[in-house]
Amino acid sequence: MLSIRRASVEDAPRVVQIYVDSWNAGFVGLMQRLVVDEARVARWAVDLTTGSWWVAEYDGTLAGLVGVCPSRDPIDPRLGELDTIAVDPAYWRAGVGTALMQTALEALAADYPEAIVWTLANYEQGQRFYEATGWTADGRTRDRGRQVSYRRRF
Repeated sequence: MLSIRRASVEDAPRVVQIYVDSWNAGFVGLMQRLVVDEARVARWAVDLTTGSWWVAEYDGTLAGLVGVCPSRDPIDPRLGELDTIAVDPAYWRAGVGTALMQTALEALAADYPEAIVWTLANYEQGQRFYEATGWTADGRTRDRGRQVSYRRRF
């Protein structure tokens, strides 16, 4: 059974493991591998208590996370941002990402008329997921074209 709940500081070690595993599996050949370390867990512990973060539990196991925030690029008080969405690769294609995205979209729609998400330009799997969940490429790039943005109106 799949359920979504607010994240807590106690989730930080598992959240970091999910984030790192998802990053390393999804960005093969696109980004350097990450490792789990105490500094990363400490940063996530702070983030989970200061932002809008949720986790997905699948049959009692933490399987994914999502967070939203005000837009950081561009800075615009009328624009929300999908900060991070990550799913343990063992739970890919099990509905976890879609459920987390729905939670994020509801939170964003409650506070903003529009939202943005940035992703790697060559990350086709992620781009297909964003498009399937209603996001549209807007033609913006950053980091010398390495990242592209998608928008979603509510």
